[in-house]
Amino acid sequence: MNRRFLQDIVKGCYGRKIAYTNVEQITEANVVQVIGNCIGAFYYNKTVIKYLWDYYKGDQPILYRQKVTNEDITNRIVENHAYEIVQFKVGQTYGEPIQFISRKDDKVINKAVDMLNDFMADANKQEKDIKAGEWQSATGTSFKAIQPFIGEVPLRIVAPTPMNTFAIYQEGTEEALLVVQELKDENGKMYKLAFSDTKSFKIVDGKLEYSKLHTYGAIPIVEFPNNHERISDIELVIGMLDAINNMQSNRMDGVEQFVQYWIKFINCDIDQEEFEKMKESHALTVKSNNSDNKSDVDIMTQELDQTQCQVAKDDLWNNTLSILAIPNKQGNTGGDTQGAVELRNGWDFSKTRAKLKDPIVKSAEKKLAYVALNVLKIAGIDLKLSIRDFNVQINHSPQDNMYTKAQTLTVLLQAGIHPLIAITTVGLWGDAEKTFNLSKPYLENLYKTIDDAEAQQEKAKEIVNQMNKQQKKQLPSNNR
Repeated sequence: MNRRFLQDIVKGCYGRKIAYTNVEQITEANVVQVIGNCIGAFYYNKTVIKYLWDYYKGDQPILYRQKVTNEDITNRIVENHAYEIVQFKVGQTYGEPIQFISRKDDKVINKAVDMLNDFMADANKQEKDIKAGEWQSATGTSFKAIQPFIGEVPLRIVAPTPMNTFAIYQEGTEEALLVVQELKDENGKMYKLAFSDTKSFKIVDGKLEYSKLHTYGAIPIVEFPNNHERISDIELVIGMLDAINNMQSNRMDGVEQFVQYWIKFINCDIDQEEFEKMKESHALTVKSNNSDNKSDVDIMTQELDQTQCQVAKDDLWNNTLSILAIPNKQGNTGGDTQGAVELRNGWDFSKTRAKLKDPIVKSAEKKLAYVALNVLKIAGIDLKLSIRDFNVQINHSPQDNMYTKAQTLTVLLQAGIHPLIAITTVGLWGDAEKTFNLSKPYLENLYKTIDDAEAQQEKAKEIVNQMNKQQKKQLPSNNR
């Protein structure tokens, strides 16, 4: 349970610890020692990852707050903006399927790349991408793995939790040498299963039980860090999210305390029993306890003005959006061009920030695709693809502002820009190369080269001049 604040756990050092080793190769002789040297970083990360994952799901410190005064009025309101943040970030990167696109104008390679995409889609890749993306955004890192599968689809994709999975990197090269999973067997006994690029290792009670050669061709589990520091999307603003929860809870306390008013008796002769009876009948009859002073009954209230509280809360949330480059959905969107609206409300900056993660995701996707190609080959399906034959395409809202992008495409084509460059530039389609190849027959008919266009323009001028001369000849003499 989150009985502490994250700041108390991380002590100002945000981001997950990265495990490094100075060995050049993992062997049976050093694997246990390498894991033992790095396990401390894993256990530290595990604590923070669990905290952040629970926080994302709504288990937040406000649920455990204690009040010194008015303990009977203690609201614990969770405004789970962490969930909103993570879902938005995941949608930016994984809302549209990630695709592999050919780098070459080669029909054989294009067909093979299409087949790879089909196999990944059949293995429910986007679903696993979203699952891993939630871990990635909420906790700072995630993992995806390729496994062989007996069935119509010869591979499957899994997204193991980073709470039991970690990677060990080589110092200097930053290349993963080992990925380790802490698992339980059918009897509940803990063990570690580790993968290098050539072997799998099982470690029980700190001793190597076995090592086996595998045929994946690489480490079959790939880390997908959120950024180089492994900082989660909620981590840097978690203090403000806690403050929003606290402020909202205090506001609700104020409402309840306002409703639970005090009755004030002035110079009244009344006992508790009488008072309780009058409460039941909703009527008060009181006598003065002093003939010189008039008796009176009143309700003690206070003004409940929450305007300033709302202003402070809105300021916290707007600062949160600014730090995370999330658009302000409440911003004014009327009366401006689409471009101005996107710039003012933060959509343009949000897209730019999202693209900063693209190289990290693309690099990891290439490693995953390499393993997938090897698994397919073992299953008898050799696509004869090298990872240099294709790129990774991340589609950030490809239909966003379609009208503007379509206009831009038309302008570029009419200006004589090569259609492939124009299609790639506007970003309407995930696979620009494929779109270009399919569109060639239509583009060739619609758009000529610049030289052809100039010739057509001159010919059109001649036709217009001839028509004008002919019309002048046909006019009556009095109209000339």
